[in-house]
Formats: sequence, structure tokens, C-alpha cells
Amino acid sequence: MSDVPDPGAFTVHRSEVRNGVSLAYVREGVGGSPLLLIHGYPETKRIWWRNIEPLAAAGFEVIAPDLRGYGDSDLAADGFYDVTAFSLDLYVLVHDALGHEHCAVAGGDLGGVVLRDLATRYPGFVERLCVFNTLVMVGDDELAAAGIPADEEHATRQTADYFFRQGTEPEALLAELDTPARRRAWVAAMYRQRLWAAPGHFDTAAIDFMTEPFADAERLRASWGAYETAFGNRPMEDVPQLFERCPIPTLVLYGPDDHVVPATFAARARLAFTECVGPFVVPNAGHFLQWEQAEIFNRALTYFLR
Repeated sequence: MSDVPDPGAFTVHRSEVRNGVSLAYVREGVGGSPLLLIHGYPETKRIWWRNIEPLAAAGFEVIAPDLRGYGDSDLAADGFYDVTAFSLDLYVLVHDALGHEHCAVAGGDLGGVVLRDLATRYPGFVERLCVFNTLVMVGDDELAAAGIPADEEHATRQTADYFFRQGTEPEALLAELDTPARRRAWVAAMYRQRLWAAPGHFDTAAIDFMTEPFADAERLRASWGAYETAFGNRPMEDVPQLFERCPIPTLVLYGPDDHVVPATFAARARLAFTECVGPFVVPNAGHFLQWEQAEIFNRALTYFLR
């Protein structure tokens, strides 16, 4: 691809949120309807580079932060890198620092988990949601009643080895990734051979753009915090609110060329989001749908939120 954006294409702002942590974020279209974009792993705010300008032009105040420990945001002295910590930070950023009583939120992967906690934890704050290619927590009884199979195969297949290593032996893994090049190669695998994306969407230049923030050992290690908490190997700031059904109108998109999110994603989303619009399958897209099919994503989100 020849249209890989410049890392300096947007002004990066900073605001202190909690416990000495400052978040870095892009804020474009100030004065428009607030729209928070939450990245996942292995991503930073750069994953939204194809969305920020079009969405700002469509009338939104686009707020695209780096989560704590990621990209240009601070590492956390308190050591919390869990879903709740991310959610609390983002509320302070958007509500307290930027002064918005309400907002819309979009996210996939880890961002799709964080937005669900954010919407549940702060009733009335989030007015609309867009979620795609993420883990959707649903109780076992609800799954059984709906005839939705559990995801045992996904949990045990070979492509999940990164999940277990990052969550159960992060220090040993980090010792193996002992140079910036090796750390970037570990992250690059998610865009290449692990087949998270549809073919052809990430060439060398695009992968370099996405992996550069993970060259630093401390930041790569911090980005595994959510995986550690999933295995109970790292303390959480608070228990995330992920099993309550969400009554907020939610646009659900799905990139089917994804070898990390279980195929039950769409069925689970229909259960978890009671005002679900979709799910709509976006062809030739996988895990990084907002980058892979940016024009479709931007247009769908614009009309849904309008």
C-alpha cells in the first residue's frame, strides 16, 4: 500500500487522567458530536488513522486515545492494565478533561470489551455504540438457552498460543524478545502469518507503521496486562462489568477473515446487545476492520450515529 499515513498527520494532545497517568490522544473536529474510538491489541491510536479525518469531516469530534501503557500514553505507576482501569481512564478523559456529558463509542478487540464496561459502568454517558471483532462475554446458561456453542476449539487451537504465553509467561516471553526488532516481529505476526486480517491489507510499510510503538520493552510488556488479568495472574483495579446485557443501540459489524475472534461473535453480540443493529458482515475484512475497510466503516458509523 502506498497510502500509509504519516505518524505525524495529527496533533497529539495529552491530559492527566488518574493516579499520575497522562493519556495521549488525537482530537479532531472539536465542536462536533463526541465520538470516542478505542483501540485494541496489538494496536495503538494509529489503527484509526484512516477514520479520524473522514469522521471529523462528517461532523464528529473524534477522540482517539492511546490506552495507558500503549503508544504515547504513560506507563501506569499503579501497575493496573486491566479493562476497568482503561475504562475509568477514558471516562475521566472524555467527561472530565474534555467536558462531554455524553458520547458515542466505537471499538474492536480489547476496545470492544472496554466500551462495554464503560457503557455499563456510567449509565447515560454512552449514547450509541459500534462494536466489531471482539470477545463478547455471555453467561453459560444464556449461551446454552440460545443454542450457541462454547468456544473450546478457539481456546485450544494453535493460533491461540500467543494468548497463553502473554497471559501466563510474559517475563519468559519478553526475555526471548530481547531486541526492538524481535519485539516488533512478535507484533507483526498478528498482521501477517497469524491471519487476523484479510489478505492484502497490510504490506511492509503498514506493518512498520503499526509495530513501531511496540519496539519498547516496557510498553510491549504493559500491553500484555489484559491477558494476564484474564488468567488471574495480575491484579485488577476493579471487576469489569461485562456480563450485563447492554440496552444501548449498538451497530455490530463483523470482518469474517479473522482467525482470532470466535465464529460465535455475531450470535453472542445479538444476545449481549439488546438493541443490536446487525450484525452486518463486511466482506474482505478481518480483525482490523476499521483499517481494512475504512470507507465502509466510516460511512456505516456516520449514518448510524446520524
